[in-house]
Amino acid sequence: MLRLRRFGFFFQAGLLIPELTAEENVALPLLLSGRGRAEAVKRANAELARLGMPGLGVRRIGQLSGGQAQRVAFARALAADPAIIFADEPTGALDSRTADDVLDALLASNEGAGRALVIVTHDERVAGRCDRIVRLRDGRIESSS
Repeated sequence: MLRLRRFGFFFQAGLLIPELTAEENVALPLLLSGRGRAEAVKRANAELARLGMPGLGVRRIGQLSGGQAQRVAFARALAADPAIIFADEPTGALDSRTADDVLDALLASNEGAGRALVIVTHDERVAGRCDRIVRLRDGRIESSS
């Protein structure tokens, strides 16, 4: 339950379930954590709308662009209002414009939310927008700023 309620995960590949709609993908962790269907669906649609996707919750993942699918994955990570979001290369599979949009939304969602955001990236542009950078080399901390 700790993972379902306190951690949000946002992966480069999205790891969405293609047989489900965007709404169902976002609502799934809420349902698994014991929330009622109506509440989970309401929350899922609110997150999708907040990320610029109102009305797209009924589409299956294959009917969405790469950027839209990544926003669904992001909405899923946010839906339970976790204490920590782990984002593993969240913009790695996107073109630069869409990557900027997704990163803007990710950083904006965290402002004033009282949660930690941990982004793992090889992209210096992404790292440069973060408050703190910890560089690893061969499994060891090389620098921290």
